[in-house]
Amino acid sequence: MKRLHTYLITSFLGPFVLTFFIVIFLLLMQFLWKYIDDLAGKGLSIGVLSELMFYVSASLVPMALPLAILLASLMTMGNLGEHNELTAMKASGISLQRIISPLILFSLLLACSAFFFSNYIVPITNLKMTSLIYDISNQRPELQIKEGIFYNGIEGYSIRVGKKDFKTSLLHQIRIYDHTHNNGNSKVTVADSGYMKITSDKKYLIVTLFKGYNYTDEMDNDRRQRSSAKTHPFRRDKFEKEEIHIELLGFGLNRSDENLFRQQSKMLSISQLDSITDSLKIELDRRASMLYKSLSTSQIMRFKPSSFRAKPKIDSTKKDKIKTRKFEAIFDSMVISDKINITNQALTSTRDLKTYLSSAAAFTENYEYRIRKFEIEWWRKFTLSIACFIFFFIGAPLGAIIRKGGLGMPVVISVVFFVIYYIISLMGEKFAREGMINPSLGMWISAIVLLPTGIFLIRKATTDSAILNIDTYVNFVKKFFYKSQFTSLQK
Repeated sequence: MKRLHTYLITSFLGPFVLTFFIVIFLLLMQFLWKYIDDLAGKGLSIGVLSELMFYVSASLVPMALPLAILLASLMTMGNLGEHNELTAMKASGISLQRIISPLILFSLLLACSAFFFSNYIVPITNLKMTSLIYDISNQRPELQIKEGIFYNGIEGYSIRVGKKDFKTSLLHQIRIYDHTHNNGNSKVTVADSGYMKITSDKKYLIVTLFKGYNYTDEMDNDRRQRSSAKTHPFRRDKFEKEEIHIELLGFGLNRSDENLFRQQSKMLSISQLDSITDSLKIELDRRASMLYKSLSTSQIMRFKPSSFRAKPKIDSTKKDKIKTRKFEAIFDSMVISDKINITNQALTSTRDLKTYLSSAAAFTENYEYRIRKFEIEWWRKFTLSIACFIFFFIGAPLGAIIRKGGLGMPVVISVVFFVIYYIISLMGEKFAREGMINPSLGMWISAIVLLPTGIFLIRKATTDSAILNIDTYVNFVKKFFYKSQFTSLQK
């Protein structure tokens, strides 16, 4: 049995390593396609790109590992079934559960490793990846300027571009507001077109402008503050071509402080998520207590039962009627001016209370949303390990049933199951984030749906069911057409 177990593990390791790196490569290509605009044309060194790819690859492991286990287990058992090795093992009196027992232990080891990797390694790689992407995206400011939107990423300047020609890099309808002297819009440059490029040392942005004007307010800031005149003298200079050199401070690839992103949910371990979640819940309870005290002391919510208390016991509807009648009697006895004052005061108090409640509701909703995000990330650490285990119990019996190895049918089936799992996971996470369902249910719903599928496949594989064997349906179709042709020939 030791040789058999060793053979099964070695047969599983090859497809597992191969499919794992293939999936990582495909997901990495998807990442590059998504962030190609932020990476292209930045003049990044090979070292920076290699570092970024390493962090991205490590962050993609939680998504690639379940798919690799599913595909490898399906290919391994499919190869054994296709070469009749599985049939020979069963003929020797070895049950399917005993055959795959070493693979079960190995998948359990992978699931535990996935948990520790997700809890200790992934938060670090996510933090470094996010920080590096942020630094790269801010390295070339001219690429961040979008059409029709003011760009304020360069300190002391506000730049607007009406249209960009991506083929020739020509910019149209350029406006540059110089705020370096803190005098407001006292110096404005308007040009019909122009180019922007960064010097080789990445210290200056050179703006070449064509056919434009320079508008300069000649009154300094102190005189402008003392003057009450509505108009000020200004100077307008026309130019056919002009170059502006803007100093770039901090636009090289300077590494940001990682503490700026450390409080995000994906950058935290389980213990850190617990600590922050508890702090948020305590703060939410404190704000709720403050809200209750504030409402209890509010003028419009103030209520003294003794002034409306009657000696005989009466039901609540009659109490409300008595209160209403007393208020109407007091209100009717007042003069018109007092009625107006009381009405205005009541409206003002009501508006203030409505504003206060709206602000409190927004604050509570924001805190509850943050708590749900941290709880979702907390449960994600466990669902990854469970997904690895469930996918093995889907792939192994499925491969024993279909008895097809290689990268053909197993890839198709694995992708179908993974897409189903991924869609259910996304839906559950979205519902949990929006507060429609509990975060624990939202993160476990994919496992709850796929677990019965794994149990069903194990039972069918144990009994050598042909329900998912493609050859069974192919032979049935052949027999059906053969009988139809034979019947037609007899007639």
